Order: sequence, then C-alpha cells, then structure tokens
Amino acid sequence: MDFGFSEEQELLRKTARDFLGKECPMTYVRRMMEDDRGVTDAYWEKLAALGWTGLVLPEAYGGAGLTYVDLVVVLEEMGRVVMPGPFFSTVVGSVAVLEGGSDAQKQEYLPRVAEGALRLALADMEPSGRWDAEGIAAEARPDGSVYRLTGTKLFVPDAHTAHVLVVAARAPGSRGTEGIGLFLVDARGPGVTTTLLKTLDQTRKLCEVRLDGAVGQALGEPGRGWALLTRVIDRGKVALCAEMCGGAQKVLDMSVEYAKVREQFGRPIGSFQAIQHKCANMLVEVESSKSITYYAAWAVANDVPEAPLAAAMAKAYCSDAYRHVAGEGIQIHGGIGFTWEHDMHLYFKRAKSSEVTFGDATWNRELVAQAIAL
Repeated sequence: MDFGFSEEQELLRKTARDFLGKECPMTYVRRMMEDDRGVTDAYWEKLAALGWTGLVLPEAYGGAGLTYVDLVVVLEEMGRVVMPGPFFSTVVGSVAVLEGGSDAQKQEYLPRVAEGALRLALADMEPSGRWDAEGIAAEARPDGSVYRLTGTKLFVPDAHTAHVLVVAARAPGSRGTEGIGLFLVDARGPGVTTTLLKTLDQTRKLCEVRLDGAVGQALGEPGRGWALLTRVIDRGKVALCAEMCGGAQKVLDMSVEYAKVREQFGRPIGSFQAIQHKCANMLVEVESSKSITYYAAWAVANDVPEAPLAAAMAKAYCSDAYRHVAGEGIQIHGGIGFTWEHDMHLYFKRAKSSEVTFGDATWNRELVAQAIAL
C-alpha cells in the first residue's frame, strides 16, 4: 500500500514552493503586515493564474477539480512562508457555496471565485467567543424572498476585502442548533459595517462586521444550516492544519540550521543534549501533525463517516503542536529569536492565531469526546 503523495501532487508541491519562494519572500510578508489590505492585486492575479483560487472547485465552475489532499499540499507550502492575504478565507467561503448552494448560486459565484474576481469570507464567530450553536446570536428575519440580518460578527478573516460574506444567523426566538442558517451577504452593501482589527497576527487580517438590516440570500435550507456550517468548518480545520504543518516544519528547519552554526563554549549549540532533544521533540510533533492532517484530508476528500472526528483530532493536535514548536524555536534561537528583525516571531504569532481559529485544542478535544460517545 502506498501512503505517499502522487507524482502529480509532488509536482504541485514543487510548483508551489518555487512560486512562493519567488513571489512571497519575507520582505513581501512584512510589507503586507503594514498594508491594511494584506495583499496586492498583482499577487492575487498570479494566484488566480495558477488556478489556485479554484483548486478544489469542479471543472464545471471553472475550477481545477482537485481534491482536499491536493489543497493540503499547496496550503502546507503557504504555511511555510506565513503567506498573507485572503486566500484561506476565500477557500473556506467557496466551500460553503459548493457544499450548500443551489445550482443557480454555484453558477453565479463559483466561476468568479475560480478566476480570482470574487473573494468570500465566513462570518460565524461572535463576541461571546463560543464555538457551539448557542454562540450564534445574529438574527435573520424573512423579508419577501430575502432575509434581513442583524447582529455582530467578530474575527472575520479578510472581511474588509471580501465581496461576499457567508454569515451564520438564526431565526428569531430559536435555540440551539434549530433555526440556524447560512446567508450570502454583499460585504459592501447597505447595512454592513466592517472594521479592521489590530490583532496579534497581522499576516492574517481580522475584522468586526456589524449587520444592521443587511440583505441576505439563504444558502441551503433556511433554519437547517447548522449541519452545513459544521461541515464547512470541518473542511476549514483541515485546511488550517495544513498551513500549521508547513509553518511548524519551517520553524524546525530554521532551528536545526541555527543550532548547527551558533556556537557556545567553543562548540555548536546543536552538540548539546538539551538542544538535540528539543529538536527531536519538535520533529516528532511536526511529523505527527502531518500524519493526522493527511489522514483528515483523505477523510474529507472521500467524505467518509469519520471525517468530522478526523478534522477535530487534527485541529486539537496541530493547535498544540504548532504553538509548542514555534515557542521552542524561539528558545533555540535565544536572544535573537525575540527580536522584531528575526522571522521567528511571525511563525509564533501565526501559531497563536491559528490555535483559536475554528476552536482551540480544548474545544476540539470535547468534539472528539462527543464523537466517541463519552
């Protein structure tokens, strides 16, 4: 049995690494940290030209028709360079349309996503900070053939540059998982106020979105959107874990290389057992993260029954692993690892922001416990 990547996937990885090495060096990353948009038009157009904006979209909608395993290959390379911009948010948003949209909605939105002309973002989190169904308090009231949405969404990735928001809201008076729906909202339309937030990780822009009677178009069956939302989030978790694996691998590579050249007491610090064991433990965490992420990607790509469990396990493990690996990387680099000029802090900040996206390790372990009926 072959557990490795195919020749085509390895070629995709090489293409991604070569492109990102040339087009997304740390000089570009740092420049985009200071840029409110977080991406240049020229860079986005190059991503679209490679077919990445439609990587997992069917060919019928102008996409490449590849699988989530192929997407993981590309996202892992993006994580290696802490790539800024709305690619991740657009992937998650387009998955929501693909999974729950009507034929007309798919025809309207997905071809534009594939060609790079449309950006989306999922708006599910609210000021309560809860990841369960009760955390959704935004309301959607029917108004003829559309809905009017009110409420506040927090930490919405790249909402300020998105064209369409996929908003989770509930019917007035509903409780729990009942009455929740997903709605397509014009991100720049009336009743939508977007505020860019200053957060720890400026390589990934997050926003507050206030909805005051914004017009929403139902995505899927109104009032029965919780199953769709969890399905989309599961796929988002797998994608995020791929990014985290790439970032953790880069931190390990940087740490090992530094340990070989940095000397103390007349010898490389990599010759000391304390540093050796740190690097060894980091390698174990990185390889374990990859294994569980690849399995989750396979489970999602093949839509197997244990896909939600695999996604939760991967997110729980990778959340802890990336944060720990990034922290150890800073320790190995010593004083220089704490400086603004060094890149290590960018990976640590990305690790922290990724840790709480789609639920932290504690929450996802709770989902694992529920999945095995504990």
